Amino acid sequence: MSMINLLLFPIIIPFFFAIVLLFFKEQVRIQRILTVIGLSVSIASAVMLMMKVKQDGIQTLTLGSWPAPFGITMVSDMFSALLVTSTLVITLFVSIYSFSSIGAERERFFYYPAILFMITGVNGAFTTGDIFNMFVFFEVLLIASYMLIVLGGEKRQLRESIKYILVNVISSAFFVITVAYLYSIVGTLNMADIGQKIADIGQPGIVSVIGVLMLLVFGIKAGIFPLYFWMPGSYAAPPVPILALFGALLTKVGVYAITRTYTLFFVHDLAFTHTILMVLALLTIVAGCIGALAYFDLKQIIIYNILIAIGVILFGVSQMNEAGMQGAVFYLIHDMLIKGALFLIIGIMIVVTGTSNLREMGGLIKTHPSLGWLFLIAAFGLAGIPPLSGFVGKLLIVQGGFEHGQLFGTIVILASSLVVLLSVIRIFIYAFWGEPVTLQPTNRKTYQQMMFPAVILVALSVLYGVGTEWIFPYVSDAAHVLLDPSSYINAVLKE
Repeated sequence: MSMINLLLFPIIIPFFFAIVLLFFKEQVRIQRILTVIGLSVSIASAVMLMMKVKQDGIQTLTLGSWPAPFGITMVSDMFSALLVTSTLVITLFVSIYSFSSIGAERERFFYYPAILFMITGVNGAFTTGDIFNMFVFFEVLLIASYMLIVLGGEKRQLRESIKYILVNVISSAFFVITVAYLYSIVGTLNMADIGQKIADIGQPGIVSVIGVLMLLVFGIKAGIFPLYFWMPGSYAAPPVPILALFGALLTKVGVYAITRTYTLFFVHDLAFTHTILMVLALLTIVAGCIGALAYFDLKQIIIYNILIAIGVILFGVSQMNEAGMQGAVFYLIHDMLIKGALFLIIGIMIVVTGTSNLREMGGLIKTHPSLGWLFLIAAFGLAGIPPLSGFVGKLLIVQGGFEHGQLFGTIVILASSLVVLLSVIRIFIYAFWGEPVTLQPTNRKTYQQMMFPAVILVALSVLYGVGTEWIFPYVSDAAHVLLDPSSYINAVLKE
């Protein structure tokens, strides 16, 4: 295999391991070992790819040796490479967490292959350079996610999964129709070529309308206002490791798709398309803030915090200036790490207390001090207290907002930081302070096994914040490609 195929590895390796795992249905230990090996090898390949992109620029591969707009192109720029690497790292630690928390019944029922098939779809969606192919990879990750959301078949899961599947089936049909409209106007499906053709015809009104349709299609997946109605219920139904994967990864694929299309295709009528994006982003933040303060359920509070973060990231994207875009990329990766970490932590809290209702908790700091400190660090990271990772991204997004003259929107973002801080501090006060409540009998070893991946993810998010200077050149490269679509287009169509 030549180095040119490197950008396929983060997609092919999980796919290959997923297929191999299907043959070991009953051997849970073999499944676990193979999952860790598969994800570790994938991470190695993703890091190599990232270094390659940093060194040599955007990597492209057109399958079947057809010239660019005709064959299906895979493209790895820095934005895509960062997301692919983060996805694999988070999946590895969620899988390790699952060993001691998901339960053998689920593990015997193709839990790990479903995760790996899902990651195949997620990484494929991040890497494809073809808009129809993006639809195909969306379907791959969705079908795997349908399986994960029903796995175990509890009554609540089955009820919520019907909603989840219906929403996604409708949104997938809507996606294909929108792509068909776009194709009928520009006559191509290659994303670089679409960007080129729209630039050539100067984005007439009909293309802007298609842009808004795309925002709705991907907005359903990302959970933007008013399309997030399905998310809090559906995400809270499955067990915590599955919720962690969905919360950290699946919504981000929608955010990625909006960001990619709104920086590559629809960039000639910003006053129309990006104003709509910005307004929806701000409404998403408001909706998330209301939910994060209204609920007393651990899962719901963090799920509504996903909405706030999606709004913040898309606000940064909508500014279309350097600070805003750098902030959006930085904050997107930060949020994947920190949400992954927080879901793992609240999973431990739920196991220890036997409930996800804050009103029934108390005094955990006396019985589980390490858990309390871990939660506090993650909570401060989420709220963006310096020097943790949430700070730099939000600072840049705020800077982008002020530079663009969006005073009101920027103030909403600053206010949302306070709401986020309030929502997580409220968890801390209810769960860790006060009188200890009677706890579930938990196995010390299980507790330590669950703490390990949670600690690592929190540590990674702290490093991501403290090591900002070292990571920033990568973020800056990613933002540069997003703000200069010609670099993407030339890399793909150079043949």
